[in-house]
Amino acid sequence: MSSLLFPGQGSQLVGMGLEFYKNFKIVKNIFSQADEKLKYPISKIILDGPEDKLQLTENTQPAILVVSYSIFTVLKKEFDFDFSSFKYFAGHSLGEYSALVCANSLNFDDALFLLNERGKAMQAAVPVGMGSMIAVLGIETNDIIKIISEADIGKGVCEIANDNAVGQVIVSGNKDCIQVLQTIFKSKKIKTIPLKVSAPFHCSLMKPAAIEMETKINSTKFNDPSISIINNVTAKPEKNADAIKALLIEQIYSTVKWRETLIKMSDDKVSKFIEIGPGKALSGMVKRTIKNANCFSINSIADIKNLKDEFKK
Repeated sequence: MSSLLFPGQGSQLVGMGLEFYKNFKIVKNIFSQADEKLKYPISKIILDGPEDKLQLTENTQPAILVVSYSIFTVLKKEFDFDFSSFKYFAGHSLGEYSALVCANSLNFDDALFLLNERGKAMQAAVPVGMGSMIAVLGIETNDIIKIISEADIGKGVCEIANDNAVGQVIVSGNKDCIQVLQTIFKSKKIKTIPLKVSAPFHCSLMKPAAIEMETKINSTKFNDPSISIINNVTAKPEKNADAIKALLIEQIYSTVKWRETLIKMSDDKVSKFIEIGPGKALSGMVKRTIKNANCFSINSIADIKNLKDEFKK
């Protein structure tokens, strides 16, 4: 059994997708379609930068979708790759929109609009400099939850944002609260890494963004996906379009249950995990969480040829 994985924010880099853009007219068309829909040259930002513009979340989110969808389309239309036998699709945070587009649940143009708006809403939800996120390494998720519950952080917000993999958890919240937590982790010799993010994503501070996005998501047409999508909020498969809409709204301020998603896939006999889009972050998370998993990151034409050879075996 196989699953298709789509990356989220943090995987972006200037020049991503360039090889596909140069070699396939269908990719040039996708990039042009994105420029037209967003009414600004997102393709130039993706291919040429500058990096600070690509890092703006309102650009990052649609940019990663453009690259993931381009690679998926090349696999399907240029290399005749058949995804109909795949058990699940799943995407990490914004990657869930990529998964929905590739599973014929959401129109590409609509996904571009929603992600651009989602990025603006998430950035506007908390004043710049008031929020923070840290990676916590080498400790179980339940132990982190216990430490947070016992920490003296007053009425501030400090929550699990991403349960990414075994020993890799992201915590999000008010900057002051995160600093208190960092001090506690340091005293316990637990490693933390501050993340370079513009806002504290996937915590209750994002509820204003969810309210902002609710009408936009609900007024967009969704179809039942052709492949079951394991959603971030419950880490369970979902094929109902209305349920998917509600979960996308909730996802904005909820924990991304990625570790649980991978475990669910493994429990359902998935052994091949194919990451479609920039970077190799998701493959790393699979390797940390699922023993003996076969991981493939598709970032180049050579990667596609290797994948084709693997699936012929």
